[in-house]
Amino acid sequence: MANRIARAGGALVLVSALALSACSTGASTDGGTDAAACAPSDGPVTLSFTTWLPGMEDAVAIWNEANPDIQVEVQTGPNGNGGTYNNFFNQIEAGNAPDLGQIEYDALPNFRVQDGVVNIADCAGVLDAQDQFIDWTWSQVTFGEENAVYAVPQDTGPEGLFYRADLFENAGIAIPTTWAEFEEAAKAVRAEGGYITNFSQSDINAFAGLVWQADGQWFKNDGEAWDVTLDSPESIMVAEYWQNLIDQDLVAVLPPWTDEWNNGYNSGDVWSWVSAVWGANTITSGAPDTAGNWAVAQMPQWNEGESAAGNWGGSSTAVLKGSEHPYEAAQFALWLNTDPEALSSMNKTANIYPATKTGGDLPAFSEGLDFYGGQNIYDVFAAAGAEVNPNFTWGPTMTQTYTDVADGFSAAISGSGTLSEALTNGQQKTIDAMKAAAIAVNE
Repeated sequence: MANRIARAGGALVLVSALALSACSTGASTDGGTDAAACAPSDGPVTLSFTTWLPGMEDAVAIWNEANPDIQVEVQTGPNGNGGTYNNFFNQIEAGNAPDLGQIEYDALPNFRVQDGVVNIADCAGVLDAQDQFIDWTWSQVTFGEENAVYAVPQDTGPEGLFYRADLFENAGIAIPTTWAEFEEAAKAVRAEGGYITNFSQSDINAFAGLVWQADGQWFKNDGEAWDVTLDSPESIMVAEYWQNLIDQDLVAVLPPWTDEWNNGYNSGDVWSWVSAVWGANTITSGAPDTAGNWAVAQMPQWNEGESAAGNWGGSSTAVLKGSEHPYEAAQFALWLNTDPEALSSMNKTANIYPATKTGGDLPAFSEGLDFYGGQNIYDVFAAAGAEVNPNFTWGPTMTQTYTDVADGFSAAISGSGTLSEALTNGQQKTIDAMKAAAIAVNE
């Protein structure tokens, strides 16, 4: 993993408590936390917090200095789907999970159905904090349940097009504004010896962001059962588009978050990346030799004149099952994701875009970035955030879905099958897995 901050979010998850609890094991009807269980602990407390956010130590240091009786120790690991989620589940089962964990919005339903996160609704200040967060992010962490909060929203991930302004300018290639133009630009970049971008066979949440922009849906819940539509017309359209680029050798297929992937961008072999606002930090750290040569534009559109944006990312801070200090953990999670000093620190070290309604007003978001030629890239992402469809729904078994589709994508990259077939196969495997977990599915 190459300093990735992979957050999947921005979706309004319409998940009923009934549908979620259908495969939950050992969860109490109120989510597992009551007021008595969330009382302050006696004496000094030390909390453990696992995250993959670069520089989290700086934000935590601010808290630790101001709260000598509630100290937080940071543990860093790979991104969620890169291993941290598996570690969490194993630790929860073994009874030695950290008090707090970073969990992406798309993965949070997995933890809810497996009773892996604490309902902190009765912890002081949690419900009162709702108005501080963008509405859809609060829905992400409550699933529409009453008196339930399973995490505190952290950030969002509206997408744009990061591109090497110098390379495009020197080659006389216009920045594409539509996906049709993107294909033509890809041919021109290939003629120059480079690749316009890299297609990741393993980051299925990145592909989901492309489907999201195309107004596709993968899941829907009617309060009683799930519809699964990984092979929706919009998904197949996006898959066939990228399959065409792969077949023509117009995009690189480097394994993401590796030295090889970093070198592709650092050397100038790969010229652009459709990614979320947090990708600014990934490029800065992974391609240091290209400082000053990057810029950001709106995502290419399917139809000229449109302004739709996808969303790739968005994390929450959750109190994991087994924590002996849910009150203190909840207070830290609230502070981390609402305090202006904490948010500024995380933006400085990891380029996060806060989930709070006033987060975009921080001074850091009104400044140009030297790495991006002085451009205020946050203006682009703020505009993109306003164009993200708020109704994209994540399913309750996303980790398994990602794995199955990624296996199919990897096979397609190797010449065995296609991306569309991977979606169709992934759909059936997802349905089978949900049924095996006693989750009702419409067919």
